[in-house]
Amino acid sequence: MEEEIPSVRAFPRFEAWLGRDERFELVRFAILRLLGFVYSAAFVSLVWQVVPLVGERGILPANTHVAQLLAQTGGPLRAAAYEPSLFLWIEPTDAALLAVALVGLVLSVSVMLGVTNALVFAALWISYRSFVAVGQLWYGYGWELLLLETGFLAIFTSPLRSVHPFPRTRVPLGLVWLYRWLSFRIMLGAGLIKLRGDSCWRDLTCLDFHFETQPIPGPLSRVFHELPHWMHAGGVLFNHVAELILPFCLFLPRRARAWAGAGMIAFQLTLIASGNLSFLNWLTIVPLLASFDDRMLARIVPRRLRVLAERAEPPRARHVHLVAGVAALIALLSVSPVVNMVSRRQQMNAAFDSLMLVNSYGAFGSVGRERRELIIEGTRDADPGPLAKWQAYELPFKPGDPMRSLPLISPMQPRLDWQLWFAAMASAEDEPWLLHVVWQLLHADKGVRKLFAYDPFGNEPPRYIRIMRYRYRFAPLSSDAVWRRELEGYWLPPLPADDILRDAMHQLGYAE
Repeated sequence: MEEEIPSVRAFPRFEAWLGRDERFELVRFAILRLLGFVYSAAFVSLVWQVVPLVGERGILPANTHVAQLLAQTGGPLRAAAYEPSLFLWIEPTDAALLAVALVGLVLSVSVMLGVTNALVFAALWISYRSFVAVGQLWYGYGWELLLLETGFLAIFTSPLRSVHPFPRTRVPLGLVWLYRWLSFRIMLGAGLIKLRGDSCWRDLTCLDFHFETQPIPGPLSRVFHELPHWMHAGGVLFNHVAELILPFCLFLPRRARAWAGAGMIAFQLTLIASGNLSFLNWLTIVPLLASFDDRMLARIVPRRLRVLAERAEPPRARHVHLVAGVAALIALLSVSPVVNMVSRRQQMNAAFDSLMLVNSYGAFGSVGRERRELIIEGTRDADPGPLAKWQAYELPFKPGDPMRSLPLISPMQPRLDWQLWFAAMASAEDEPWLLHVVWQLLHADKGVRKLFAYDPFGNEPPRYIRIMRYRYRFAPLSSDAVWRRELEGYWLPPLPADDILRDAMHQLGYAE
């Protein structure tokens, strides 16, 4: 008689660690609703900004980018192997860009309100990947990669033939572990990039200046900045615990996983309170919810939701097999990101496949000690010399007028405001797109003016535009002003809308 091979059921401790006795229907409900919220913020930002940023007359027109991609690759099918996008087949006109963004917004709101369907999540993924492919400078951030990777998992977390918020079948356990694997890579990658990067993360001084120098400070950033050094040092230690120790606890038994998940979520909520980092921290919480199970969430959700969740039946074999195939694919695609993560030359926020299914993550590998801001100014005077009267264009959210209060904008991202933070650390030669913004303002372009909170010249354009660079510091909390600033000089000297600038537009590829 052959010896019987013991099944997993013969190892109750392993069974408990794996989580076969746990349920995740309430967890799925929370994950998908929060993901719908993040998708909604992403598509609201697109509806608001996509035309002036990458429209037909945008700062970086998508149609020019697509035309170059098609010319380099030889056609849409070959181009899709590098940058898959609907806009390889649909001309990226203003109307087309706005229409796809509006469809994405409607679908994401429906998900936030309860729709749970694989085709809906597939449509959201395809739509957003299409914008990342043509978004160029504006869509090159880590949270775009993270939204695509998380959105891909959501497709398989949802049923194909139902839209009910509580599907009839349970969540396959393999999917829960894929979300945990994603959380592990997000957090550990962010922690390692800090240790390998700026020395201030090692000597515990980064938070002495981070709140002041981050891209777009929020209403509480000045309060955080004024905290004593020992609290800042404690915050750096909390960062290291959350990103370097707690991720490993995701692979421990149930209670340890839950405490680790709670700690990492608390860390993300602190980041949300202290600044405006787009939807990054909101999105990071999504896979972290897989640290819990339904017994834990049942304590804080209404009884009606608990009853609906308990009706789910075991997943069907074909769904389990499909998830196993997805897990195998992700395991294969994880090799390069993991090698990158443990490398001394770790890349921050990098994609290793054209679909961006498994990526590397990280944030603030270096932290600026001083804050510099670019202020765009115009004048109608014929002579741009010392006696000219210059007036500033105010952007809605980035620091400008020292008296203006700090905004609350997260989870949305004003992308021109954000990109000017990077430009202030570079030279005009390194940021040619900003020369195009100057040209558009010199012609009172309606599209780019929509990105500004205040245009001092209205429909009548100025004669000259210049860009000044200032050093900004937080004013004391007792002051009526938010900022103190010191002029450092020209970032871009006064320019008129003459033939020289027109030729520069042509050389840079702008059809002016």
